[in-house]
Amino acid sequence: MTSGAAPVGRTRFTTSGTVLLHIDFLLTGIVMTFLGPMLPILAARWSLNDSAAGALIFAQFLSSMFGMLASGVLVERQGYRVTLILGSILMALGMALLGSGPYWSGILSVCILGLGHGITTPAGNLRTAELDPVRSASALNVINAVWGMGAMSSPFLLAAAQKVHRPELFLYGTSIGLILLLLCLVLSRFSPDTRMHISQSPVAGTASSLPMLLLICALFFIYVGTETSFGGWVATYAHRMSLGESTLWALTPSFFWGSLLAGRTLAAVALRFKPATTIAKIGLTLALVGGVALVSAHNIQTVMAAAVLAGLGLASIFPISVSLLPVWFGGSARRASGAVFGSGNMGGAALPWVVGAVSTHFGGLRAGFMVPLLGVAIMFAFYFSSAVSRQAQTAVKAQRSVI
Repeated sequence: MTSGAAPVGRTRFTTSGTVLLHIDFLLTGIVMTFLGPMLPILAARWSLNDSAAGALIFAQFLSSMFGMLASGVLVERQGYRVTLILGSILMALGMALLGSGPYWSGILSVCILGLGHGITTPAGNLRTAELDPVRSASALNVINAVWGMGAMSSPFLLAAAQKVHRPELFLYGTSIGLILLLLCLVLSRFSPDTRMHISQSPVAGTASSLPMLLLICALFFIYVGTETSFGGWVATYAHRMSLGESTLWALTPSFFWGSLLAGRTLAAVALRFKPATTIAKIGLTLALVGGVALVSAHNIQTVMAAAVLAGLGLASIFPISVSLLPVWFGGSARRASGAVFGSGNMGGAALPWVVGAVSTHFGGLRAGFMVPLLGVAIMFAFYFSSAVSRQAQTAVKAQRSVI
C-alpha cells in the first residue's frame, strides 16, 4: 500500500548552494553596510552625537562577533544550509525592527541583524572555499565582489526611499528580500552539505601556532575595522562638507563600496597571473594614498576620489587573507577560523566607535579618519614582511602544480 503524500525530502531541490550563497552575500552586503549612509538619518531621529552614532556600528559588529564564533559550531553540527537559514531569519528580523522605535530599540535591532550576518559570513566564505579549493582565492574574490554589489547598492536604495521621505521602506524591502531567500533555503537541499571536521590537535598546540593565531587575528581585527570605518563614516564626513547644498553626500559610500566591488572583480582575474601577496601589496599602497587624501580633503569631490582609492586598495585584502588561512594554519585552519573571523568582527565593532570617539574629542572626522589610515599602514607593513610573502609564494606554486 502506497501513500499519496510525497516524502518531505522530495519537495526540496538539490543544489551545491553556489547560487543561493551569492544571493545571500548580495543581501548580506546591504545589511552589513547600510548603517553608514543611514547614520545621519538615525542621528537626526534620535539627536545623537558622533560617539553615540558610532555606538550603533559598535553594537552591530560586537553582536556579529558572537555570531561568527557560533557559526563554526552550527556548521559542524547542522551543516551549511541550516546555518544560512538561521542567519537569514535574524537579518530579516533586525532590519524590520529598525524601521521604528526609540534609540534603545535601534540598538537591539542592529544587534539582531549583526548576529545574523555574523553567522552567515564565515559559513558562506568557508563553503565557497570548500567548493573550489584549488582556486579558492579567485572564488572568494568573486563572492565577496557580489557582497560588494550589495554594499554599493544600499546608498542608492536608501536614497530612493528618502525621495518619498520613507527611509523605513528600504529596511522593510531588504527584510522581504531576506525572507524570499529564506524560503529558497528552506526548500533546498545542499549536496554535499559538508560539516566541518575539526582537527584533533588544537590551534595553540605548539609554541609557533599561538603567536601566528594572535597575529592573524590582529590582521583581521584591523582589516574589518578599517573597512567598516571608511564605509561607515564617509557619508557623514561628506554630509558635513556639502553644507546642505545637495543630497550627493548620501551616495559617497557607493563610491567606496563600488570600487571595492571593482577591485575584487579585477583581483579575481589578476590572481591567475600574480601571487596573492603581490596583489595585496599593490592594493594597500592604493589604500594608503586614498586614506591620506581623505584626511586632507576639503570638498566632497576629493572625498569621493579618496573613497574610490581606499575601496579599490582594500578590495582584495579580505578574500586573499581568507584564502591564506590554510597556509598559515595547515590542518587547523577551520578551527582557527572561528577566532579569526570573530576577531575581524570585533575590529568592525571597535574601530568605527573609536573613529566617532576621536572625532568627538578633537572636534571633527578629519582626526577620526586617522584611525583607519593607521590600520592601512599596519596591514601594509604586515604584507610587506618577508615571512608572509615566502609562505604565500610557496602556496601559490603548490596550487599551480596541481592545476
